[in-house]
Amino acid sequence: MDMFSAFSSIDYHSIQARTPTDRAVKRLDGIGLVLSDLDISGIQTQDDVTRTLWTLDAANKCVRAVLAEFRTQPATEQLARKARNLIDLIERARDQVVSFQAGDAVVG
Repeated sequence: MDMFSAFSSIDYHSIQARTPTDRAVKRLDGIGLVLSDLDISGIQTQDDVTRTLWTLDAANKCVRAVLAEFRTQPATEQLARKARNLIDLIERARDQVVSFQAGDAVVG
């Protein structure tokens, strides 16, 4: 799947939402969908590690950008919970990738 087309479809669906919070929740759902395509167990090369870490870092920045839209107004509990869950999942996945790399589980 082309990563950029996945992100553009996220924006298309978020435009159809009714409120800013609904749009933000749909964006977070889309980020989660993109991340669900990552296969950490399939990492075999340093390029795989680099690409996966880049994707996780980009997703983390996207989640934080969505939250930044609500700096002047409180985010709903649902939005805050979804964002926190995504950030936690990203951090755990990042730790896994780094531990693969440190444990020499990555070939060449």
